Amino acid sequence: MLCGNWRPVLANPAPGAKSIPTRSDLRARRAGQRAAIDRAPDAKVTADARGLAFDLLTSVLRDRQPLETAFEAHPWTARLDGRDRAFARLLTATALRRLGQIDRVIASLVTRPPAAAVTMLLRLGLAQSLFLATPPHAAVNETVALARRRVAAGLVPLVNAVLRRAVVGGIPADGDDAGQRNTPPWLWQRWCHTYGETTARRIAAANLREPPLDLTARNDAASVAAMTGGRVLVSGSVRLSGSAVVAALPGYREGAWWVQDVAAALPARLLGDVRGRRVVDLCAAPGGKTLQLAAAGGQILAVDRSRQRVERVAENLRRTGLNADLIVADGTTWRPAEAVDAVLVDVPCTATGTIRRHPDIAHLKAASDVTALAAAQAALLAAAVAMVRPGGRIVYCACSLEPEEGEEQIARLLAAGAPVRPDPVSASEIDGLADLLNRDGQLRTLPCHLAAEGGIDGFFAARLVRT
Repeated sequence: MLCGNWRPVLANPAPGAKSIPTRSDLRARRAGQRAAIDRAPDAKVTADARGLAFDLLTSVLRDRQPLETAFEAHPWTARLDGRDRAFARLLTATALRRLGQIDRVIASLVTRPPAAAVTMLLRLGLAQSLFLATPPHAAVNETVALARRRVAAGLVPLVNAVLRRAVVGGIPADGDDAGQRNTPPWLWQRWCHTYGETTARRIAAANLREPPLDLTARNDAASVAAMTGGRVLVSGSVRLSGSAVVAALPGYREGAWWVQDVAAALPARLLGDVRGRRVVDLCAAPGGKTLQLAAAGGQILAVDRSRQRVERVAENLRRTGLNADLIVADGTTWRPAEAVDAVLVDVPCTATGTIRRHPDIAHLKAASDVTALAAAQAALLAAAVAMVRPGGRIVYCACSLEPEEGEEQIARLLAAGAPVRPDPVSASEIDGLADLLNRDGQLRTLPCHLAAEGGIDGFFAARLVRT
């Protein structure tokens, strides 16, 4: 979903082409890109960072593909060096994060919506000159050079003219409305209803900032902070300011740490001391919580329905030297051989709490997704209850800001008479961060929390005890 009141019209497809490519179309397109690169390294379409950003932005906004999926699948990703890859991803993320403002600038400078490819180019050029502090001449010249490779020659002067006028005009004054302008209306209305307009503004403003990189240490957070140049937060996570090539950081190959937002690291802690206990991590991939529980001494059964995602958990376990039993299965129907001591269920959700880290989510999700996911979440929560012995703990969590995926799921479970009781979390269990708890003792983090420290993802977690 695009932000703002103006929506560019996509270019007319070629005769016989599909307006929305199928998976087969996308695979064929990527295969063709690979073949073209292999055949002619000096061809017009060159493997540069801005060209990669153009393809990524197109994949998200036209093909509705998640940014990370498009980034990993693109044939150029592995061919560019770490610095260029990081720039391409930052440029794409900035264009997505500021799409409402950028499209407003474009609309003010053209008499009618340009062709889709031109619009994508203008978005990238404006993201550089207006929000990434790229020197104006470089932003204009490099985008025009990219335009010569990607659009018809007759459209290149339009790209050049619009970008030059935008550089002179700058960003229209948005003041406190910048966050709202870059937030899809359906989300803005929901957040105002749930949290009030003041907090909604704080959430939206937090989503405009590039987030820091958070690490969870396998053993000693202080040593990880020393080797990476980060700092240890009160929660025990290590925070690095600025961007970094993760695999190049000290301690990565040795498995001394893994990437995990501060908020994402809290739910596993709510299970308490898991040493020697049998714990199911339901919907475990990509494995951050599995690694936490394994490092804490638990006997972990990590369950996920995707074999490919389970393989990613296995890679993380090998790198860190930690152990867990990996199971490919549907969590709603799978059951352990005997009741376990605890279950952590991190349900699939709209992930609206992670927009600051994954700005493509704001343009890929819709209000209907909240309702569509609720049934699966309820089934997974019911399955978690069935797996636990009497007296055992269940922690339900979701990286969503939507109450239907958090507080309301727990309320419905209790109202239905499930054999559980709430087990409120105390501030002392989360390092005294009382602002992160709601009045029912449930974890409810917002992107605007810990603002002085650089923010935090939005998360919900509730703890239950099997009766």
